[in-house]
Amino acid sequence: LHMGKTMKEDLTVVAKYIKQLYPPEFNVFGIYAELYHNYFASQAKKNAESHLEDKDIYLLLSWVHNFYPKEMRKDHTLAMELDKVKLGSLLPSSLSKELEKKYLDSEEVTVKTSLSRCLDKEIQRWKEDKEPEKLNGHFQSELLGIFVIQSIYSGQKRAEDISKAMGEELSRRLLKELPAFLRSYRDAFEDFKEKSKKHKYYKPILIANINNCWNFREYTEKYMAEKDDSKTDILSTLADIENSGFDVLLQQLFAQLKPMYKKFTENKWDSSSEIMNEIIKTTSKHISDFQTLKDPFYHAIVEKIHTRLVKEYIVRLLKRKVSLKTPAQQQTLAQHISKNAADLEAFCTGNGSQATWLNSALPKLAEIIRLQDLGAIKIEVATLATSYPDIRKRHLEAFLHIKANLSRSELKSILGYLADSTASTQPRAPLFSNINVS
Repeated sequence: LHMGKTMKEDLTVVAKYIKQLYPPEFNVFGIYAELYHNYFASQAKKNAESHLEDKDIYLLLSWVHNFYPKEMRKDHTLAMELDKVKLGSLLPSSLSKELEKKYLDSEEVTVKTSLSRCLDKEIQRWKEDKEPEKLNGHFQSELLGIFVIQSIYSGQKRAEDISKAMGEELSRRLLKELPAFLRSYRDAFEDFKEKSKKHKYYKPILIANINNCWNFREYTEKYMAEKDDSKTDILSTLADIENSGFDVLLQQLFAQLKPMYKKFTENKWDSSSEIMNEIIKTTSKHISDFQTLKDPFYHAIVEKIHTRLVKEYIVRLLKRKVSLKTPAQQQTLAQHISKNAADLEAFCTGNGSQATWLNSALPKLAEIIRLQDLGAIKIEVATLATSYPDIRKRHLEAFLHIKANLSRSELKSILGYLADSTASTQPRAPLFSNINVS
C-alpha cells in the first residue's frame, strides 16, 4: 500500500510539474514510471516467491490484477501518460499463474470443507428433533438452504474481485462441487427419512428439507448454462429429494383414501356424493399440513394429490364391477360421475392445484357412458384419446364393460378407433399409463 501510494503520488508530481522542465526527447515521465514500476515489480516478485498464507496470495493477486492496473494506472492524471510507457504486469506471467492456481486450489478446498461441515451440522440438527425455523410461514433450514449458496457465491465473488477470468474458473470448479454435495445431502436425507419416523418433528423436518431445494434450484437455473451436465445432475438430485419427501408426506393420506374409493364399486355408485365428500374431507385435513411448503412445492404436492384422486376414481371405473344394461341406468351413473368430477375439480382448484389437464378426464368418461349412438361414442373416445394419449385398448375395454348393451361388433369397432387415434402421440403427463388393468 505504501509503495502504491508513493508511486501514484510521485508520478502525479512528475506528470504535472517535472516533465515539462525537460525536452520531450528526454522522456522524463517514462523513465520515472519504469524505475518505480521495476522496483514495485521486484518487491512483488520477492513476495510471490516467499511462503505466503492464503490471505497474502489473495492480496498480492488483487494488486497484480486489480489495484495496480485499474486503480493506480487508470488514474485520470496518469492514464494517458502510462499508456505510452507500456509497463506490463507486476509479476511474470508464469509466477502469476502459479499463484492463481494456489489460490483457486485453496479456495476450492475451503468451500468444499465448509459445505461438508454445514451438512454435518444439519444432520445433527435433525437428530435433535427440534421444530425447524419458519420464514414467511414456511419451514426452512437457514443453515443448509442459505449458507451453502452463500459459501459458493462468496467464493466466486472473491475470485471475481481479483479478475473476471479467475471468477469464472472458480465458479466452474465450485459448480462441479455442488452435484457431489447434493448427492451427499440426498443420501443423508434418505437415511434420516428411514430411521427417524418416530421423531416428533419428522414431517416439519421433511418439509424444511424439501423447501431447501428451492434455493439450490434458483441458483442453478440462474448461474449454470443450459447444456452443462452438472446442471442436469443437480436438478435430477433435487427432484429425487423433493419427490422422496412428497412420497412420505402423502403416504398416510393415500392409505386412508384406498378403502374409501372401494366403496364406489361396493355400493355400485349409490351414495357416491357422500363417498366423495368423505374423500374430500379427509384430503382437506392433510392439505392444511402442507401450507408450510414453499409455494412451488405446495402447488406440486397438491397436483400430485389431484392426480391421485382422479386416477383412483378411474381405477374403480375400470374394475369391471358394474355392468349396466339400460340407457337409463347408464344415464344415472353418468350423472353421478359428473357430479363427483365437479366436486373434485372445485376442491382441488380451490386448494391451489394448477393441474387443469386433469379436469376433463372424468367428464369425458361420464359422457361415453351417457351416449348411446355408436358414432357419437366414437367421437367422444377420440377426444378422450387426444387429451390423454396414454389411454390404451385394455383401459377402454375394461371401462366399456359398464355399457353392457354394446354388441361384440360395436365394442370391437370402438376399440379399433382408439388404436388408430393413439398410435403416435406421447402424453405430456401420464394418467392412464399409471393404471394397471386386471
